[in-house]
Amino acid sequence: MTTYACAGPIVDDVLGGDITEVLAYVTPAGGAVPASIAPLGQRDRDAGTVTFTTSLGFPRKLERIARDPRVALVYHAREHGDATGQQYVVLQGRAEPDMHPAAELRARLEQAGVRLQGPLKRGPFWGRWLREYYDTRIAVHVHVERVVVRPDLRCAGEPDVYGRPLPAAGPDSQAVPAKGTGPRVDAERAGRRLRRLPHVLLAYMQADGYPTAVPVEVRGASERGLELGAADGVLPPGGRRAGLLGHSYRAQLIGIESRQSTGWLEVSDGIARYAPHTQHGFVAPPNKTLLLLANGLLAKLGVRKARREGRLAGPEGRSSDRLAPPSPR
Repeated sequence: MTTYACAGPIVDDVLGGDITEVLAYVTPAGGAVPASIAPLGQRDRDAGTVTFTTSLGFPRKLERIARDPRVALVYHAREHGDATGQQYVVLQGRAEPDMHPAAELRARLEQAGVRLQGPLKRGPFWGRWLREYYDTRIAVHVHVERVVVRPDLRCAGEPDVYGRPLPAAGPDSQAVPAKGTGPRVDAERAGRRLRRLPHVLLAYMQADGYPTAVPVEVRGASERGLELGAADGVLPPGGRRAGLLGHSYRAQLIGIESRQSTGWLEVSDGIARYAPHTQHGFVAPPNKTLLLLANGLLAKLGVRKARREGRLAGPEGRSSDRLAPPSPR
């Protein structure tokens, strides 16, 4: 029986019903980046895999996965989906991009997308406008090696662990970045934005090299950084690179806001302080037509940029596009 199958029907209900999740992946510097994705409930208990899709127009996460396939999928929110339980579920394993998703899988993904996100846009204009967004979309299969289940969405309580055991000890502190650990963007402004969002997660790398992500709250913000709160024991002591994501969404993933940072986490004497070093974000209007117009444009620009930089090979916007191997830098 696979690790995923051992976790039981409650976990399967969460995996099949959540409309969004967080993907955490490893950076070359030893940090972790969290990004929200739409899983569409695709999983195979017998094979022990969970599948999500992404567009080659947004290649950064795929480049990171190519360098280090260890990822975490974090099921942390129940709004607007079909799942009913309140468990916080983390899957950890190795990601395998599938550049040629089978027709059967594409059909299942389309059906799941319609069920969770509403009907697709059709017609000559939408076919051209969404070509890069849809036709360069690939599948990523995560071979699940560990399932961590906590009893509530605050990530409190002792976890049930299936498959690979969790590391016996927390990760060691990491070397201080050459540019220092303090904030490099306006931390007070970042804090104001994050405090408006219902879901804020912090991602870091465990002692065994796998990323994970835990829910946090922004309790304060100053020029020194963000003061974070979390359930007991989920934030590792010491200093390390970490990623922070705040997001919100409405039904069918229409009306999305996302705020993402990379930075430095310091946990000492019961106080957790986060210094953001980079900051990215967007707000998508609660209108499906405007959302798809924006997604189509971003995918087109992403494909063109990736091709100019040599990261994407193949005729632009075609299903034959390929993510080029990562450079040795």
